[in-house]
Parts: sequence; structure tokens; C-alpha cells
Amino acid sequence: MTNPGIESIGQIALVVHDVQKAVVFYRDSLRLKLLFQAPPKMAFFDCAGVRLMLSLPEKPEFDHPSSILYFRVPDIQRAHESMTGHGVVFEEEPHLVARLETHDLWLAFFKDPDRNVLALMSEIPKR
Repeated sequence: MTNPGIESIGQIALVVHDVQKAVVFYRDSLRLKLLFQAPPKMAFFDCAGVRLMLSLPEKPEFDHPSSILYFRVPDIQRAHESMTGHGVVFEEEPHLVARLETHDLWLAFFKDPDRNVLALMSEIPKR
């Protein structure tokens, strides 16, 4: 099978039920850059070069929670503290998931207003 030329993820879609409420969360709590809105159904954000589309479900079969999005951060403790200060409610404190050869993997889970599960992830290099 030949490579079809896929280079990267161009966009990720998340289903939301109140676009304006979601915009406030992703812009003000997560502080992602709002690129543009297509009212009343969609809003688009930039997440380090990957476009995140928040949209109302187009069909009933699309109306379900998403896969988990893992936002990479350099300092998970600092990101957790900052985001908590902006109204993000975490399921638990950041915690160590795996000690790997070159780094330790840390995670912290939270939900957006539509109960989509999201996470912070940090790969802490070994000294």
C-alpha cells in the first residue's frame, strides 16, 4: 500500500450543544486563540497549528462525546494551577502515569461544558 501523503492532522471536531458557552470556555478558560466563528453552529480555534472546530451536531449520529484530546504542556503543575484559576474543574490533581526511559508522563483530566473529556499531558525529561 502506498502512502497517501498524509502529513498531519488539519482539524479536530468536537460536538457542543451551546456554541457560545463553548467559545467562552475554550477562549477564556483554556486560552486558545479564537480564529473565527460561523454563527450559530460553529467556532474555530488554533491549538499550536491544529485547528479545533466546535460545532453543533449536524445529525443525530454525531451527537455523542468525543475522543479524549490531550493538550501537551511543558509544566503540568503550572498549567493546572493557571487553568483552575480560570474556572477549569479537574477530575483529579496532575499525576504520574508512567516512568519511561527518557521522561516521565504526567496527566490531568477535565471536562468542557458539554462533558467532553479533555486532558493535560506533560512529558518531563529525566535529568
